[in-house]
Amino acid sequence: MELRHLRYFAAVAEHASMRAASERLHITQPAISRQVQDLEDELGFALFTRSPRGLRLTPAGECYLRDVGKILAALDAAAAAALRVADGAAGQLRLGYVENAGWDGAVPQALHRFQADAPEVSLSLSTLNSPEQLDAIGQNALDGGFIYQLDPLPDGFASLPLLEQDVVLALPRAWRIEHDEAQPFDLRALAGRPFVSFPRAVYPAYHDRLFSACQQARIRLNVVQEQPTEAAMLSLVCAGIGAAIVNAANLARPPAQARFYRLQNLSVPLPLCFAWKRGSGNPALARFVETLRTTVRIAEA
Repeated sequence: MELRHLRYFAAVAEHASMRAASERLHITQPAISRQVQDLEDELGFALFTRSPRGLRLTPAGECYLRDVGKILAALDAAAAAALRVADGAAGQLRLGYVENAGWDGAVPQALHRFQADAPEVSLSLSTLNSPEQLDAIGQNALDGGFIYQLDPLPDGFASLPLLEQDVVLALPRAWRIEHDEAQPFDLRALAGRPFVSFPRAVYPAYHDRLFSACQQARIRLNVVQEQPTEAAMLSLVCAGIGAAIVNAANLARPPAQARFYRLQNLSVPLPLCFAWKRGSGNPALARFVETLRTTVRIAEA
């Protein structure tokens, strides 16, 4: 028994005619008649009663047709579901992102657009720093991630540039330093003041670039505490423990007890991009990358 036997049988039962079924299926009438006869021979019972007035299902044929209909419907549904996965409209997508990148701009816009466009894709998001995301992508634990790309990507990776941030100064309001927030801040005015930073092991490339820029500007940061995330650093800023140099993305969610200033004599460009492994077999990833491209084009227009 093959699938065509079931489809031919269902078509004949629907039309109660070999001729009408052959016209619908674009198969010769003798071929359909032979396939239905072969099916009856294999089953060991008649599916139709034949008379000059046409074909009628036998009671056994009616019973068989009910289950055959379910089988064919399930096969059609399976094909449709698989096609949605192949088109990237269904399936699973695991993405990483740096927390501050998700507050405003291209990242939340692209995620919202993608969920509206492909609601059947199960989207799993993980908050990780850039090196952690690259490791996870390399180990196939993530399909892609929003990272700050400061170094060349590992072999076999691709990336899509999204935007470029810079660093800003976060000052505790409790320090009551008078400065026009519209004017850049000269870090040298904070010589000797305590600063909060992050351990080099968290993000070596960013750490080295930041402190190298400080050295070139002849600024020495008096780091009194280190925290692994900018959210933790800013909590200490709010508590008055120290100032901090943080990603300008934090301007989208400023904490109540901190003030932000552009810097007069320090710049550390932070290019945000979406990274993934080349040759990924996940169609939902390809669809998401196209959504990102569209989002970036709209933002640039």
